[in-house]
Amino acid sequence: MIDLDAPIVPWDGIGNIKLYSTIDELKEIVEDKDTRIFEYYENLVRYEVPGKIYLFFNLINGKLFKITALEKYRGALFEQIRIGMHIKEVLGIEPSFQYDEFEEVYCSPKGIHIETDAEHNTVQWISVFVKELEQEDFEEGNW
Repeated sequence: MIDLDAPIVPWDGIGNIKLYSTIDELKEIVEDKDTRIFEYYENLVRYEVPGKIYLFFNLINGKLFKITALEKYRGALFEQIRIGMHIKEVLGIEPSFQYDEFEEVYCSPKGIHIETDAEHNTVQWISVFVKELEQEDFEEGNW
């Protein structure tokens, strides 16, 4: 069900998995024997498909709000940006990324976060998320 070669599409999805999908719609993935679950806030949970993706759900509304591509993911963001690329190359392709020192990620107003390996400055993870993530009532599931 996860297409590791599918494009990474801001505000939309990764691996042919769509943001706003429900846990029930992704039951095959979240209930797989290799998938691990982590609660990280009171009503938020992360499912990890090792080395491939993270799926973040709000448990109040049951919806997927963030997807992160990990080291085994081969698809590209903007048809060019991939896991393992040097951040200088990424910034040459997409100059909208700015480094957020508090979060320690590169952020784009286009709905993307990139985390880099501190030692080599290469892309470690690429995340896309829903627009509502920054809303004050996000955690209450009002989206």
